[in-house]
Amino acid sequence: MIGEFPALLAGKRALALIDGEHYPEVVREALRSLPCRVAGALLVGGKEKLRGSPDFGVRLLSGGLADAVAACGAELVVDLSDEPVVGGRERMHFTAQALACGVAYAGADFYFAPPRPAAYDLPAISIAGTGKRIGKTAVGGHTARLLARRWKVVVVAMGRGGPAEPVVMTSSPDMAGLLELSRSGRHAASDYVEDAVFARVPTVGARRCGGGFAATPLTSNVEAAAAVAAGLSPDLVLFEGSGTVLPPVQTRRRILVVGGGQCPERVLGYAGAYRVLVSDLVVLTLADPHLDVRPLRRAIEQVREVPLIAAALRPRPVSDISGRRVAFFTTASAAAVPGMVEHLTTSYGARVVHASTALADRGRLGAELREVDAEVFLVELKAAAIDMVAEHAERRGVPVVLCDTQVVSLPGEPCLDQALLDLGQEAVAS
Repeated sequence: MIGEFPALLAGKRALALIDGEHYPEVVREALRSLPCRVAGALLVGGKEKLRGSPDFGVRLLSGGLADAVAACGAELVVDLSDEPVVGGRERMHFTAQALACGVAYAGADFYFAPPRPAAYDLPAISIAGTGKRIGKTAVGGHTARLLARRWKVVVVAMGRGGPAEPVVMTSSPDMAGLLELSRSGRHAASDYVEDAVFARVPTVGARRCGGGFAATPLTSNVEAAAAVAAGLSPDLVLFEGSGTVLPPVQTRRRILVVGGGQCPERVLGYAGAYRVLVSDLVVLTLADPHLDVRPLRRAIEQVREVPLIAAALRPRPVSDISGRRVAFFTTASAAAVPGMVEHLTTSYGARVVHASTALADRGRLGAELREVDAEVFLVELKAAAIDMVAEHAERRGVPVVLCDTQVVSLPGEPCLDQALLDLGQEAVAS
């Protein structure tokens, strides 16, 4: 019997993963003891205990795990392999593959259930990320602006600081409106607010808590937010994920945003490959144009051949800052700031006298605000942008300019806008 999970396995049609470091008769006996119906086996390596054509008592399948699951119609993958053939790293890769196939993955002391996103009848695209502060909301806003030229688009954005009940925002609030929102106790820099301000499409705010190996939240009110979005009669709904968590709603297409500064192990380690396996487009974002993303690109391509486009993230002030002494507040890394400042100088004529990466560090941000001397505060709509930077600016009589983020394909890359339009058309037509 497998661990504590016999009831979860009982009666299910299963694919068994086996290795040649066990004698075939040992494997045959183990397979007979399982509470599931083993429809086939995949030999994943090892040959020490094998002689000739071994008999494992079930049909041996070829190809990869996904091929074997499809060939035997498995609802479950049961792992009977072990070290030295399959260790923790390999096992987590099997986890990602099984869950991407929509089947459970079980072994001696583990059981991973595949995500079961809520059904959704409307055309929809999800936009998720592989971490925090990698440009997922920027890509989401860019996608919403672009697709809204052709279709009526509504964005559902979930966050760790989202509202307890879904909140609809149908207009873009100005700075006074953002301050009023913050003073009422709401998070005025939540992703749904940012989308409403910069994308200028109707948005619905939602929240989630926790996240699993397969990018699933522990709890969320996204399903309720999805129903609210449907009530707005959209042609197309964009669901934004949160951190590394996918929206728990079934969408027709999926976009994955990967930070160019992330290491491959951080993106793909454990069951991280799952996000790549279930995506239709990968956008590799670079705030620092000098980053070498070739190792990350190769690692993603080894997981799956999926369309991948590298794109630059560039700050874009929403109003004129030319010739003015500017204090710039961002959540970007310190390594990315010189390139951002250079872009603000050359493209917008700003005189950047202070560049802060403390927008998400309230203690450090407070200290900087007490010392900074500038004519204009340029701030991303994130973290403490409103309740600290904008409040401080109002007390001192300093104007605040919000800073959006442009997403632009790098030279030599496929056209991101065309890829997004194609996905939109596929979602609407399918």
